[in-house]
Amino acid sequence: MEGMADSSASSVWPILHYDDTRSALRFLVDVLGFHEVLAVPDDEGDIVHAELRRPGGGALVFGSTKHTDGVHGRMRAGSSAVYVATEDVDAVHSRVKAAGGDVVEAPHHTEFGSGAGSYALTVRDPEGNLWTFGTYRGAEA
Repeated sequence: MEGMADSSASSVWPILHYDDTRSALRFLVDVLGFHEVLAVPDDEGDIVHAELRRPGGGALVFGSTKHTDGVHGRMRAGSSAVYVATEDVDAVHSRVKAAGGDVVEAPHHTEFGSGAGSYALTVRDPEGNLWTFGTYRGAEA
């Protein structure tokens, strides 16, 4: 695992919805390496709102598809894609394989649309969202 979660505030928070929020939390933390900051359950134990942080920076919010109130209430599970910059592509790959996860593209050297090179891996979480982990950290500002 990469070091501890970055304590600085992230300014971009992807929002995902899951049908099985408890399983999603376990996969995101135990397999993909996020750190649980907050998980608020409803009366049945499903997560209404969860906040996760990524070592090195970044944050993610997710909730349950059964909670349909609010502007994000109609989001479907499994319809998102997220990119995570990391130097630990092979470690993520190992954890996904050990968990019996779905590796869409094994670690490989590639070029993104900008022409920038990256060592990257893409996996599918249990509800269909795509997660790409790569060494590309973005264009210089």
